[in-house]
Amino acid sequence: MRSTTSRLRATAAVAVAVGMGAAALTALPATANAATDGLSVQYRTSASGASADQAEPWFKVKNTGTTSVSLHNVKIRYYFKADSANATYRFACSWAVKGCANITGTFGTLTNPTATADRYLEIGFTSGAGSLAPGADTGDMQLRFYQSTWAPLNQSDDYSFGASQTSYANWSKVTAQLAGTTLWGQAPAGNDPTNPPTDPPTDPPTGGATLFDDFNYAGHTDPKISANGWNVRSNSGGPGVPGATWAPENVTFSTVAGNSIMNLETSTAGTGASTEQTEILTKSMKFKNGTYAARVKFSDAPRSGPDGDHVVQTFFTINDLKAPLADDYAEYDFEYLPNGGWGEPSNILYTTSWETYQAEPWVAVNQHSESRQSYAGWHDLVVTIDNSSIKYYVDGQLFGTHDAAYLPERPMSINFNQWLIDFGGLSSSTPRAYDQQVDYVLHVKDQVLTPAQVAAKVAAYRSAGTTFQDNVPAT
Repeated sequence: MRSTTSRLRATAAVAVAVGMGAAALTALPATANAATDGLSVQYRTSASGASADQAEPWFKVKNTGTTSVSLHNVKIRYYFKADSANATYRFACSWAVKGCANITGTFGTLTNPTATADRYLEIGFTSGAGSLAPGADTGDMQLRFYQSTWAPLNQSDDYSFGASQTSYANWSKVTAQLAGTTLWGQAPAGNDPTNPPTDPPTDPPTGGATLFDDFNYAGHTDPKISANGWNVRSNSGGPGVPGATWAPENVTFSTVAGNSIMNLETSTAGTGASTEQTEILTKSMKFKNGTYAARVKFSDAPRSGPDGDHVVQTFFTINDLKAPLADDYAEYDFEYLPNGGWGEPSNILYTTSWETYQAEPWVAVNQHSESRQSYAGWHDLVVTIDNSSIKYYVDGQLFGTHDAAYLPERPMSINFNQWLIDFGGLSSSTPRAYDQQVDYVLHVKDQVLTPAQVAAKVAAYRSAGTTFQDNVPAT
């Protein structure tokens, strides 16, 4: 996140207040067994009538099967009709037996809109929500959502709304999934909640202007890096701890099992002056709609020295903020915090879509998804941007869908960086160094590829011996 733009993020609590939680999927979800697994959903509304300033769907999820169910694999969808084509919504949890910190919410757009539904609110759970034994339920989840403008809502035409449901009862107009298998409820016609679509084609579309780089370079001074459109950062400025420098010599390249790998090293001895951060970014801001993908290795522990720093490991796109709260700003991030930070106590992966921000006083307009678990190791990261939404995938699984309000107005650069938020995670003067590795990066202009199609396209480049291609036109 945070390229040459100097920006500091406030605590996670502020980000949640102005952004949106989201339903984060596990990297490798289990498969539901219809013979032993079962879910039911009870619903009630706490909103005073069909017209209100916010919708208040409250839920209880029950395990009706014969085996224990991890709530981290459960998703609930509540379907509704947007109050206007450009309406954007915010999710909030007022109170929950499982704890609001363990409940996430994100909004999606239906593929086949109906007279009573063109959006949905998807409720998910972090690993902290635990499991449900057979016959157990979650207890109260007192949830709500509202328009970002606080304009009144008309719930009378919302598919999942029940005006008379003022006490809990089974409600089939919401759906519940376990590890991608729908076990409860009926979606609006033509909108069964399967993500990604069943058996998507693996052959990528032909054509399409493309950037592909296998990062096959001799070192940070290799002239091919600049010739191929990259800048290894050395200029000062944020993000990161005050006094830190950006060290191009700490961007290195090696060959592992015949494959070229880029390594970004960030090191510190507990002071700004001793901190060296790393970043590589495209010199051109010419990338907008389409598919972005990279294979990235996140690290939970330092390569050397004591562990605990609030380090950020990233893959993102960004353009420049021309003025505070400028509406043509755009940024789309994967950010992994192995030791927490921004108010988080331990590892967390964020995906964030930015509309705009203001540094002083801090105001953030974004939508984000998060998953509180370790992501140490190699991961396939994909983000797709079309004219209706932004979708983030991790290891082939949908991680979050963000609204059309956050689509880019201008082209962006492509960036990787690793930096320190602060020294709040570790107070030590012992030197330590953290690594983030990158296998490849891919962008296909104006084409939305599935994760399987991304993998096929990368494999085709490698089979052909192609280590670099860039025919994306300059803007």
